[in-house]
Amino acid sequence: MYELLKKDGMAKRGTFHTVHGPIQTPVFMNVGTVAAIKGGVSTNDLKDIKCQVQLSNTYHLHVRTGDATIKKLGGLHKFMVWDRPILTDSGGFQVFSLAALRKIKEEGVYFSSHIDGHKIFMGPEESMQIQSNLSSTIAMAFDECPPIPATRKYVIDSVDRTTRWLERCRKELTRLNSLESTINNRQMLFGINQGGIYDDLRIEHAKVIGDMNLDGYAIGGLAVGESHDEMYRILESTVPYMPENKPTYLMGVGTPENILEAVERGVDFFDCVYPTRNGRHGHVYTNHGKMNIYNAKFELDERPIEEGCGCEACKTYSRAYIRHLMKAKEMLGMRLCVMHNLYFYNTMMEEIRDAIEKGVYQAYKKAKIDGMNIK
Repeated sequence: MYELLKKDGMAKRGTFHTVHGPIQTPVFMNVGTVAAIKGGVSTNDLKDIKCQVQLSNTYHLHVRTGDATIKKLGGLHKFMVWDRPILTDSGGFQVFSLAALRKIKEEGVYFSSHIDGHKIFMGPEESMQIQSNLSSTIAMAFDECPPIPATRKYVIDSVDRTTRWLERCRKELTRLNSLESTINNRQMLFGINQGGIYDDLRIEHAKVIGDMNLDGYAIGGLAVGESHDEMYRILESTVPYMPENKPTYLMGVGTPENILEAVERGVDFFDCVYPTRNGRHGHVYTNHGKMNIYNAKFELDERPIEEGCGCEACKTYSRAYIRHLMKAKEMLGMRLCVMHNLYFYNTMMEEIRDAIEKGVYQAYKKAKIDGMNIK
């Protein structure tokens, strides 16, 4: 259940109640594709860096280790020793990103594993069955993510198929939640809004899926090639037609600026690999902009990555030491940079929630963007 606590313009501050505990929104979900955050970050570390929700991927866990095995081991929470919410992506985006290897049919998608090439079929029912086996808190509907650009005709057909697939997902998850063998029989379902960069298709689809009274709603098919301005335009036109009493999730987004702009337009949930991927390459976020820790100017710099930051890296180590670790290709350097970046993102979300509660979100957003020198 989503509890709307405060609005500041379109920005929403809420609490999403789940079987694995409450989620304070707006929230950034830390991405652990294969049930782990890349960079040697443990679940205890995740609690230290204020992670509320961990996101894992249906497709990747299905093809490697296997959802049936994870079910035998008690589900994803027990498997990775995590007692807070987990959202599982349906696998749809990964399937459709393997464009040369897949064939879309009404029943689902036939494709080849990116690991060993073996043939796989996944449709709405299969995606729900895998996610039920994983026993995540929130399951995402299986959808088609159309490419950008795509013709209007292609997008219309794709959106219609996504709607039909959503009906099948809802029916199958209801069945799975009724079974005695299901680990989490209170698994939630989020539907996904599609429509490319066609505002009218996005709005119509938002209305259609909004009437289905799901647990939450995502906006998919963005951050896949369109400009930031196009993404913001789609959010401005579409979010007002999403149910206000349910969380709105912008999938795969994004940079600190993307998040700040999307919160202003009414988005509650975010996920992105940027903070972990950038951290693994020595790019760290600060309130004064993004820093490349490899730069020679940090060789003798005894300051932390950011003064006043509460993460393990900043409380303990210098820029000079972390730079040394990264240049020496020591795993600890990667881990510290990833932990710092996730701490930065999760702290920014705390600040966002506080600013909305106080009714000063616009001023906060401007100060944050100006401070980070975002052009």
